[in-house]
Amino acid sequence: MPKEIGEIIERVKALREIEGISGETLAKELYFDPAEYQKWETGEADFPIGALVEIAVRFKVELTELISGKTPKLKTFCLTRSDHAPEVSRRPMYTYWNLAYNFHHKKAEPFLVEVQTDTETKPLSLNTHPGQEFDYVLEGRLLISVGGHEMELGPGDSIYYDSNEPHGMKAVGGQRSRFLAFVF
Repeated sequence: MPKEIGEIIERVKALREIEGISGETLAKELYFDPAEYQKWETGEADFPIGALVEIAVRFKVELTELISGKTPKLKTFCLTRSDHAPEVSRRPMYTYWNLAYNFHHKKAEPFLVEVQTDTETKPLSLNTHPGQEFDYVLEGRLLISVGGHEMELGPGDSIYYDSNEPHGMKAVGGQRSRFLAFVF
């Protein structure tokens, strides 16, 4: 298990222990499958980014703090220059960059997401997390499934959805896809 994933797990456990609740209680409270949550906390599976957003909201900590251990400080604005957003490694097929990592008390988590071309030959990997999500395709083509409905999106296309519904995406057309994702 990579060091940074182990550190995230330890921070989540510490937050739970401070409030005196079990992993199973937290999973039920946030509508996560308790067995899947157990895999996240043991490092058998990776915490989905949406789940980390919900955990951060639940414990009233910033997502940046949960992921990196550093507290965001900016309150007026957070300027993120091209190629300077911190990378959030969650799943091997996706790369996320946190676009407002240092803004305190965000109402949404904005990410730049890149989906590699090798996802095209693999089945869609679905996940769920509480809240809503908005995705806007910048380049490439993206096959997205939400609640059993599959759609292909290209540059300029967007989708807003209930992320409690099983959803997933993969690049199609032989090239990577890049999109903006906002998790609320």
